[in-house]
Amino acid sequence: MGDLTTLLIERPTPQIVIARINRPDRLNAITFEMFEEFITLQEQVDDDPLARVLILTGSGRAFCAGLDLDLARDLPSMNPAELLVGQESWARSIAGFRHMDKPVIAAVNGAAAGAGMALALAADIRIAAPTGRFNAAFIRIGLTGGDVGTSWLLPRIVGFGRAMEILMTGRFIEAEEALRIGMVTEIVPADLLLDRAIEIAEMICSNSPFGVRMTKQVVQTNVDAPSLDAAINLENRNQVLAFQTDDMREAFDAFREKREPRFTGR
Repeated sequence: MGDLTTLLIERPTPQIVIARINRPDRLNAITFEMFEEFITLQEQVDDDPLARVLILTGSGRAFCAGLDLDLARDLPSMNPAELLVGQESWARSIAGFRHMDKPVIAAVNGAAAGAGMALALAADIRIAAPTGRFNAAFIRIGLTGGDVGTSWLLPRIVGFGRAMEILMTGRFIEAEEALRIGMVTEIVPADLLLDRAIEIAEMICSNSPFGVRMTKQVVQTNVDAPSLDAAINLENRNQVLAFQTDDMREAFDAFREKREPRFTGR
């Protein structure tokens, strides 16, 4: 991984990349530089032939408090054309995690507010510590409840009506409620949160790279498929492609020989 100033990168194994948002004194609030570094991180992980899974978490007691309000104060003075260019860039950096070829796990260790909530929602899998909490903070500072992808991501995770209530009130969703409504898949003690994220990543890494990549693509595409038949058609094409890979043949050989498969990504 190249030099990043707002993110700390760790490699617990060659296949797993951990990116810690690293502005704990500001509750990991996002700067314009961080938006740019999110894109750099996405490109570096996807281009790394060894990396298989990305884990996002926060340094200190927060996951990510959203856009740094010291920067937000200057935004109303920008002309609309300049602001639109910035808004599109910021949204692209958050959506980029969903668009990555490789799966992303958010280990939500504390507050995930505004763009920080959107960042967690853009991950493929979310787990949280008991201190994890979510807040669509945009509505609380005079903006709309939909920002950097939240209005698309949240209804697909928790349902339309519940998403409306969360986005219109701007209230906090505590970890237990987040688990109940499906925003996270499990709550883990804070001191074990990263270990659990790594454990999930290792389970993903035990599968073929092609199979994991195609699974991410097909689920993301078929959540908006116009019909069951359309979804099945895409599944069928992906399975035919997977049948042609060396990794599929290796999986069959390993099963017959009662050993762990050695996937190569081919």
